[in-house]
Amino acid sequence: MGSYIVKRLLSAIPVLLGITVIVFLIMAMIPGDPATAILGSYATPENVAKLNRDLGLDEPLVARYFIWLGNMLQGDFGRSFSLNRPVLDEVTERFMATLILAGTSFVLCALFGIMAGVVSAARQYGWADRGITFAVLLGISILSFFLGMMMILIFAVHLRWFPVSGMYAIYGGGDLADLLHHLVMPAVALSVVATGVVARLARSAMLEVLRQDFIRTARAKGVGEGRVVWRHALKAAMVSIIPVLGIQAGFVLSGAVYIEMVFQWPGVGRMLVDAILKRDILLVQGGVVIVAACYVLFNIAVDVAQSLLDPRIKT
Repeated sequence: MGSYIVKRLLSAIPVLLGITVIVFLIMAMIPGDPATAILGSYATPENVAKLNRDLGLDEPLVARYFIWLGNMLQGDFGRSFSLNRPVLDEVTERFMATLILAGTSFVLCALFGIMAGVVSAARQYGWADRGITFAVLLGISILSFFLGMMMILIFAVHLRWFPVSGMYAIYGGGDLADLLHHLVMPAVALSVVATGVVARLARSAMLEVLRQDFIRTARAKGVGEGRVVWRHALKAAMVSIIPVLGIQAGFVLSGAVYIEMVFQWPGVGRMLVDAILKRDILLVQGGVVIVAACYVLFNIAVDVAQSLLDPRIKT
């Protein structure tokens, strides 16, 4: 197992390097002069030339990339000009808020998606199966940001059950109860589509396992149906379900961008949108690289968990 983990970590290095190249080139290809956009009404030729020197924008493209990469490997992600603070500090602080939102949504989609898929497969063609299938198809068809806006309209504006936006109350609050009160709507809106996908694929995986010989043998020995489904069949089906969870984790993390904008959640997604509008190049590059690195590491953790359930995967 140790060698397998090391092998997966080494394979992530070229992926991360490729991400840095793509992010750097995308930011470099944005039309217009970054220094002029940053300075705005103060964009005199002297100020533009000085800012280009300060940011290293007067260097050749390849040299700029290796300077940025070398600094980043030393832990220096640069300094955000719009916020006047280190990029790493800002991204770390914002990422904690995104991790709370995306982590809660992932737990919801994993828990309810697997439960719905198992029940649907165990009651195939029954009323429970039909009801869950209808709910799953409806959930997959709804756009998360549209669902978020409808939830704000219904539960925040009309019913006044939940706050409209933010992570904590402006006045007072700040405790765990206040956080959970603000977290309910964005987490649910973000998890609906992922829950539907997990439920559908969990149902397919369970149906395949329930037709196998060892399940028929367990039933013939008199093992209870609940134990057969939840202990034996689900354990075997998790080998196929875990990769789906890894994919949905990426979907939830990327989907947090527009959900954070809808609910004004102070996370990385909202930070990146603001940084792009302000042409804060180093903040955008650093934020994308850190989020992508976390996603790659999570996928490695998913692969390790899958290999623990099925040792044949390591070969």
